[in-house]
Amino acid sequence: MSKIYLIGGVGAGKSTVLSILKTEYGAEIILADDEARRLMEPGDAGYDAVVRTFGTEYLSADGTIDRQKLAARIFRDPEAKKTIDQLIHPMTWKVIDEKMSASGADLVITEAAVFDADARKRYFDEVWYVRTDPEIRIKRLMESRGYSEEKCRAMIENQFTDEEYARQADRVIDNSGTEEDVRAQLRTIMEERTKR
Repeated sequence: MSKIYLIGGVGAGKSTVLSILKTEYGAEIILADDEARRLMEPGDAGYDAVVRTFGTEYLSADGTIDRQKLAARIFRDPEAKKTIDQLIHPMTWKVIDEKMSASGADLVITEAAVFDADARKRYFDEVWYVRTDPEIRIKRLMESRGYSEEKCRAMIENQFTDEEYARQADRVIDNSGTEEDVRAQLRTIMEERTKR
């Protein structure tokens, strides 16, 4: 089994890459954000940790975590983001590790917007970075999510730069062109991996 850590900023088009890997190469896909979200459901460990740390002011009327309110806090308060990351990330990686271990697939891809050096060392064979020109990322986000240009730029500035992402990666997949371009790059990567 090959365990790949797929990283890339918001709007980079990681979902296109994942879709090709799943449908054409039979990869099992694990989305780190989805696993983290599940951990923050009522009754789960992440939920308890968030409520214990931030209090009940971040709960909705139905008792679930008000994600928008919490996201707004994290976005403007780096310390709060750091605290959430320290609470949720270790739990998330543990769940991901369990899922990868239980998988029967030859190729398991875990997608995350953030890079975690410790997780990379402990759980993965390679890191692949999906890189896309910032202006294309902004255009995609405005079209797909209806965000303002200002919000898109702020989100991108809040993440790693291209150079920081690329420095962590074993392979870079450029998604600034067409889906066929991406498909060709993945074909080359998979052929290289088969020859090893």
